[in-house]
Amino acid sequence: MVSAVEQMAANTSWAALGKATDLRNRIFFTLGLLIVYRLGTYIPVPGIDGTALRNFMEGAGQGLGGILTMFTGGALGRMGIFALGIMPYISASIIVQLLASMVPALEQMKKEGEQGRKKMNQWTRYGTVFLATLQAYGLAKSLEAGDLATDPGFFFVSSTIITLVGGTMFLMWLGEQITARGIGNGISLIIFVGIIAEVPAALAQFLSQGRSGAVSPAVIIGVFIMVVAVIAFVVFMERALRKIHIQYPRRQVGMKVYDGGNSHLPVKVNPAGVIPAIFASSLLLLPTTISTFSGNQTNAFMSWLLAYFGPGQPLYLLFFVAMIVFFAYFYTFNVSFKPDDVADNLKNQNGFVPGIRPGKKTADYLEYVVNRILVLGSAYLAAVCLLPEVLRSQLAIPFYFGGTSVLIVVSVTMDTIQQVQSHLLAHQYEGLIEKSQLSGKGRRRKKKGPARR
Repeated sequence: MVSAVEQMAANTSWAALGKATDLRNRIFFTLGLLIVYRLGTYIPVPGIDGTALRNFMEGAGQGLGGILTMFTGGALGRMGIFALGIMPYISASIIVQLLASMVPALEQMKKEGEQGRKKMNQWTRYGTVFLATLQAYGLAKSLEAGDLATDPGFFFVSSTIITLVGGTMFLMWLGEQITARGIGNGISLIIFVGIIAEVPAALAQFLSQGRSGAVSPAVIIGVFIMVVAVIAFVVFMERALRKIHIQYPRRQVGMKVYDGGNSHLPVKVNPAGVIPAIFASSLLLLPTTISTFSGNQTNAFMSWLLAYFGPGQPLYLLFFVAMIVFFAYFYTFNVSFKPDDVADNLKNQNGFVPGIRPGKKTADYLEYVVNRILVLGSAYLAAVCLLPEVLRSQLAIPFYFGGTSVLIVVSVTMDTIQQVQSHLLAHQYEGLIEKSQLSGKGRRRKKKGPARR
């Protein structure tokens, strides 16, 4: 039987958006900060030779440069103040979360509530500054080695580090403001906008290649069909759940006995989300980024690294898949779904899996189920991330199309739409409460007659 909440959610229409003033203000606030982010990608870092950089990115746009430009919203291609993007913050967040699950002191800090969450956020900010400084220094030295700086030297390196680190910290602040006062997750929306902003130009370039005859019409049609199929597959897999039946015993409150209830513990097929793909991409792209910008000044090791671990190379694809599978298991069991903690929570709530004893047996059963689910989930992640890489290298598609980008775009879109619907549903609840209060005030109470003795 459909509940009243589900009926109200099904009847929620987007026409109610005009009446939800708070939601409308949140959306405008989010759009305003995202526009600020897009404007910042066009502000260049001082001391960069624009002509040399443009010529360099045209040559590197088909490979690594195209990948990083897609993730930074074009800021890297223009060497803007947001050239590092938000990736240092994401990497620091993942590292802090993983350490919090392995180090007892950090795990205890995580359980301290709001105060512990503030400490964890502070450590994440420190990690962001550290990682951004390392990446900015490597990028500045690579720009000098590639003859892309107008006046190389200590001043150029220092100014580049300060500008890029400041840009990343400003992006982190924008993301936190969007999360607190806007709609959706701010960090995810910044990455989403950066990816979407480069799609029209890449699509126009792809179609122009088709008009000139460099790409056959069959390849163009096949790429569009593949994009639609991959998006549909990602949506299906991200919404797929494995429901574990949970039963609650009868309970007595005072003189009343309440029947035991039934519920489900939902386990996603992909509990780790897009984190394994992002972390694997960042680890693989970090050394090759420095090699790419160094130009002809690379040493023997960097040359070997580019030859065998460049995007599309067999070793790159092999390690990419291996790291995706590893991080899918590692992040799930250490951060997103801990079987021991879930079993303890069920035991504290007097819930149990039918046929399984509470406690250690339940934790073992949950670990067994999640292990089997992750075989499918990690294979799905690896296939979505690997298929575009293989097709792009084999078909020579003139723009970057990656599975990680598709995962991020689809996940962020679904999450944002869900939050908008939640706000609309809350607005409907508020309207019903106001109507009930008004009708209650306007209703006159009937006078009761004298009580009979």
